Amino acid sequence: MSKKSTKIAYLVACAVVVVLLVILGVSFKDAPILVEDATTPFAGTVWSLLPPVVAIVLALISKEVYSSLFIGVLVGTLLYTQFNPWNTVVEIAAGDLGIVANADFSIVMFLVLLGIMVDLMNKGGGSAAFGRWASKSVKTRCGAQLMSMLLGVLIFVDDYFNCLTVGAVMRPVTESHHISRAKLAYVIDATAAPVCMIAPVSSWAAAVAGYVQSDSVNGIELFIKQIPYNYYCLLTLVMIVTISLLNIDYGPMLKHEYNAQVKGDLFTTEERPFAGADDYEEGAKKGSVLDLVLPVVVLIASCIVGLIYTGGFFDGVSFIDAFADCSAGPGLCIGSLIALVFTFVYFWLRGAIGFEKSMESIPNGFIQMIAPILILCLAWTLCGVTRYGLYSMEFVTAAMEGAGSLLNILPAIIFLIGAFIGFATGTSWGTIGIMAPIVVNVFNYDDPAQQTLCVIGLAAACAGGVMGDHCSPISDTTIMASAGAHCYHLNHVFTQLPYAITVGVVSFVSFLIAGFVQNAVICLAIGIVLMVGTLLVIKAIVSKKNAGIFAEMAEANKVLAK
Repeated sequence: MSKKSTKIAYLVACAVVVVLLVILGVSFKDAPILVEDATTPFAGTVWSLLPPVVAIVLALISKEVYSSLFIGVLVGTLLYTQFNPWNTVVEIAAGDLGIVANADFSIVMFLVLLGIMVDLMNKGGGSAAFGRWASKSVKTRCGAQLMSMLLGVLIFVDDYFNCLTVGAVMRPVTESHHISRAKLAYVIDATAAPVCMIAPVSSWAAAVAGYVQSDSVNGIELFIKQIPYNYYCLLTLVMIVTISLLNIDYGPMLKHEYNAQVKGDLFTTEERPFAGADDYEEGAKKGSVLDLVLPVVVLIASCIVGLIYTGGFFDGVSFIDAFADCSAGPGLCIGSLIALVFTFVYFWLRGAIGFEKSMESIPNGFIQMIAPILILCLAWTLCGVTRYGLYSMEFVTAAMEGAGSLLNILPAIIFLIGAFIGFATGTSWGTIGIMAPIVVNVFNYDDPAQQTLCVIGLAAACAGGVMGDHCSPISDTTIMASAGAHCYHLNHVFTQLPYAITVGVVSFVSFLIAGFVQNAVICLAIGIVLMVGTLLVIKAIVSKKNAGIFAEMAEANKVLAK
């Protein structure tokens, strides 16, 4: 769809929303209020779901999440205030259900502190030092790919940090083993968001916990429970290990790997905007591997301490209970503040970076986190208006009564919807911000019979958002992975797409099975077997069809090994 067509479709959709609101205003003018304690006749009705639906539809049309979320908030607030313009403005800005009321500023502070630390560590020279060490230590193509994955797993606190750091560190390592830039970009992208989504100490954990936080369930507890059911993220890591160990390539990636190994062409296409570029600063040459590893280890440890502190661990509560009952935002904020102070002092004492230059990281880190902070604030507000202003939970609970076994297939459907929205909008954060509150409303966590399904449903929403984000050419992490690997962006998109779809299909089947089996260990084991089996079948088919190409690649690898 062209930009002009998109603009027309967006304006038409907005006009439809306006007309619908006018009709609702007239129709519900004297309607009774159905929910006790509610202040609007729309509470507890099907119209309580209109705000997230509007946000989703507009996001799909415009492929832009900010305005879509804001219009969703505006629609919800208009329904809440019964179309009172002044009260609508007040509620959005500073009312009981507005941005100020719903924003968890401890999580916002955590993102800012993390952004500062990311920029500070990049200036300190640890990435360059790790790259130099890995170039000498890694001896094989498989080792180079697994090293890239391992570094991505290590940097699980934030996907932005992951993309930008792993690429800078591993480019010289993968280049020495004739690994194409498209392959490096895939490994970077496949270990950025998936790792952050299954790490309890990360900006993603804080965000998801904030989306689903309520009086009946602790957000961080629900996030931890969804990890073993998050099939797309887990199976993506299984796929990287499998294709690295067994040397499996297919789709457009096969052409890129053939050119890299046989012809020595890491780019394949003429477009190579990053050729010859060098990210390392002059001062980075003084860095050591410890400059990368130590701050990350301190960050992880201090965040864990902060989380269990807020859960009452130091007041006698057990570690597990303290972690389950912790306050995600304050805990991560405490931990990141400690780690940031440590990193500043450590680099000063090491002489790796001067005071003035280190202070540049403060505004730079804040700027890097503006986008996720804006998405969070809008998503929090949409969640607050929908759940607490329009009582959507009451409507959904009533609507789902008697659904019975139909609930069991909803996780798989949620995964598909999340993937579609993530692809169209290019943001997994925005997708999860839209889908997670709906999932918590659809499945009643207070009902023991639906608790596991609620966890699986949240995992499906998170997994779908990540998959859509991976496939989308307008995704920020996809773009940053391309930049980090110095790969032409569209090469990365087209080579990654078949791999992401492969994992997505297996994940969909796994969510179907999980909806009925509801056992984390059994379902994950089935998913892993399906993933490895699928890749072995693909390898057999591709190897038979491209026997000559694989023979040339094998011969080139023998020469390289010598």
